[in-house]
Amino acid sequence: MSSTTAGILFIGALLVALVLTHRPVGDYMYRVYTSKRHFASERVIYRLIGVQPDAEQRWSVYARAVLAFSAISILFLYGFQRLQDKLFLSLGFPAVTDHIAWNTAVSFVTNTNWQAYSGESTMGHLVQMAGLAVQNFVSAAVGMAVAIALVRGFARSRTDELGNFWVDLVRGTVRILLPVAFVGAIVLMAGGLIQNLSEAHTVTTLAGGHQAITGGPVASQEIIKELGNNGGGFYNTNSAHPFENANSWTNWFEIFVLLVLPFALPRTFGRIVGDRRQGYAIAAVMGILAFASIAVLTGLEIAHGGTVPQAVGAAMEGKDVRFGVPNSGTFAAATTLTSTGAVNSFHDSFTALGGMITMFNMMLGEVAPGGVGSGLYGMLVLAVITVFVAGLMVGRTPEYLGKKIGAREIKLASMYFLITPTLVLLGTALAMGSAEQRASMLNGGAHGLSEVLYAFTSASNNNGSAFAGITVNTPWYDTALGLCMAFGRFLPIIFVLGLAGSLARQSPVPASAGTLPTHRPQFVGMVVGVTIILVALTFLPALALGPLAEGIH
Repeated sequence: MSSTTAGILFIGALLVALVLTHRPVGDYMYRVYTSKRHFASERVIYRLIGVQPDAEQRWSVYARAVLAFSAISILFLYGFQRLQDKLFLSLGFPAVTDHIAWNTAVSFVTNTNWQAYSGESTMGHLVQMAGLAVQNFVSAAVGMAVAIALVRGFARSRTDELGNFWVDLVRGTVRILLPVAFVGAIVLMAGGLIQNLSEAHTVTTLAGGHQAITGGPVASQEIIKELGNNGGGFYNTNSAHPFENANSWTNWFEIFVLLVLPFALPRTFGRIVGDRRQGYAIAAVMGILAFASIAVLTGLEIAHGGTVPQAVGAAMEGKDVRFGVPNSGTFAAATTLTSTGAVNSFHDSFTALGGMITMFNMMLGEVAPGGVGSGLYGMLVLAVITVFVAGLMVGRTPEYLGKKIGAREIKLASMYFLITPTLVLLGTALAMGSAEQRASMLNGGAHGLSEVLYAFTSASNNNGSAFAGITVNTPWYDTALGLCMAFGRFLPIIFVLGLAGSLARQSPVPASAGTLPTHRPQFVGMVVGVTIILVALTFLPALALGPLAEGIH
């Protein structure tokens, strides 16, 4: 069997698995977020943090709770790293430096998991387990909570209440992420991943040299890294390391796990708003964009454009021979379409146009299917913009799911969309305008610009992957990228919750002959078109100077 045929079967099996799990997983999450019953373990947590679980919150209170929880999480994780040398299971590692601790704390709390360090030589087991892994769970649960709050805004009317953030956070963690991660970790251990608390072992290599190999609780962190769309690896080489990704079977499983919740959430959305067709329409938009990205990226890597790949007959630089080109391309597309950012190959070594697709995926706003929760609310914002554009074309006040999209709603949606491009382009311009920051680029010319553009695109979209040639372990980059991660996460959340509150206060508008049907293929095509056009208009000049220029050359 050729590698191309195997790659097609790999993608086909992935598609079948996602289709089969879409309904049961989406329905389960619907029951989790609409149930009136609180588990005993959840009640204990509510008592410990002093929360009344049956009290609902206005959008402003919900937003303050998100920001307060995240701020405390950043401070805790920062302090945890700075005190690492005084904690047990530190493996003898020193305290993490101030600028890396800041960058890492913001990175994991914002679900970005950008890593300016090598995990196996910087973080002890306690920080990995009680610091980073905990944030892998709760940062994903925050994203799901915000998405559900927005969905409630569409579903409810004449109210200021969007639910209770603390209840949504606890339920997402206890009822969804923890059980799936527990089972998934066992599956990964059965597939060959390690799970221990060992220190480094010195082994003799085939060449007769010596190498220290660090063990650790890898399987338990790997599963939530993928399930929660986090992406931060236990090892520097991330999912290219055999302890994190043992073989082609675990490679397939990890891709499936990072896609399953984002692709199932549209079903949850359809159930909550009372029209499953709306959920299918959103899932269709995500599916079209995702399939197109995987096909184009994999095709470009198989075609191996470029002088050196053409000369050697393949684009295998930076790719693991265990996975080959097709499976590496699929992983790269999936991890940049979501907010995962994990890698089983190095995007900096992709062909110029293949690397551009990974960048373009993030520039879409990571909505196909996007991060856990953040992909759904990002896609719903794009749906709001689409119905507004459609309303302008026919001269009618736009409506979506029985709610009018007026001046306030479109302003909030527009600010949501504009914040990330602003961070990306401003950050890239500042870095390229400084000779000191340009010195961090491994390459000059168009590819050097691509390295910087990719870094700020990844940070601002809370992805976390990188063109690894650039050296970002400097105070300036750690600070600048940390700010991009924070603003790129929390400003959109504020705008989304403000939009949810505005929608929830409205009275429902009955559908009429002039109402745009938002469950039909026509609307699906419109959302796909609006998404691509908005990204092209915003980022085409930057892409033209970077990966496009390199690819054409």
